[in-house]
Amino acid sequence: MSVLGRIAIVTGAGTGVGREAALALAGAGWSVVLSGRRQAPLEEVAAQIDADRALVVPTDVTDPDSIANLFGQTRARFGRLDLLFNNAGIGAPPVPLEELPLETWRQVVDTNLTALFLCTQHAFRIMRDQDPRGGRIINNGSISAHAPRPNSIAYTATKHAVTGLTKATSLDGRAYDIACGQIDIGNADTPMGGKMKAGVPQADGSIRPEAVMDTAHVGQAVLAMANLPLEANVQFMTVMATKMPFIGRG
Repeated sequence: MSVLGRIAIVTGAGTGVGREAALALAGAGWSVVLSGRRQAPLEEVAAQIDADRALVVPTDVTDPDSIANLFGQTRARFGRLDLLFNNAGIGAPPVPLEELPLETWRQVVDTNLTALFLCTQHAFRIMRDQDPRGGRIINNGSISAHAPRPNSIAYTATKHAVTGLTKATSLDGRAYDIACGQIDIGNADTPMGGKMKAGVPQADGSIRPEAVMDTAHVGQAVLAMANLPLEANVQFMTVMATKMPFIGRG
């Protein structure tokens, strides 16, 4: 174990869910590698963490070399990896299915699915070879891993695929004491999810506002999953705004 305790990588750590998860982990004594596209927001998060327990690594998760650099810097600085929170993701404009450009589809797949696979590969290589062996991977699924919103085929398809990635990773990780679980988040008040308050399309064609929740609650949920011993795993957790129209008929 590192002299700096448990080591976590959080992708998409500059804002929203990633930011809150990184701060929750740091507050519980974890050292955190902060990954994201823009350096300035990452530095703002790092400023709230003890300097010796934070590492900022700007990363483009659609670039395999950039991902390799993220894990290489983590290993060089801390010597091990105990947690990967695969959180980075993007949506797509809510256009009719038949009008979605192929390039947009590919961007969403590259960010929401392929990047998670590549990060998982790098995490496996570190976790299987370190001493003590093993670690944990948490994937950000989404309520969209269960049910779609109108005009969201790219986002919904990738989030359903993340569930398959989580299950396969959980199974293949057993040989190396690597646990993998998924957190499915509904209507967190983030730059992406906060728009629900103003009104979003419903399945019946209407536009209605939806309840949201404080993103800090998601950070605490990720921390609860991360703090389990490796002999136990939260396979799937759904954390959502209590009154959002998901359970029941809306």
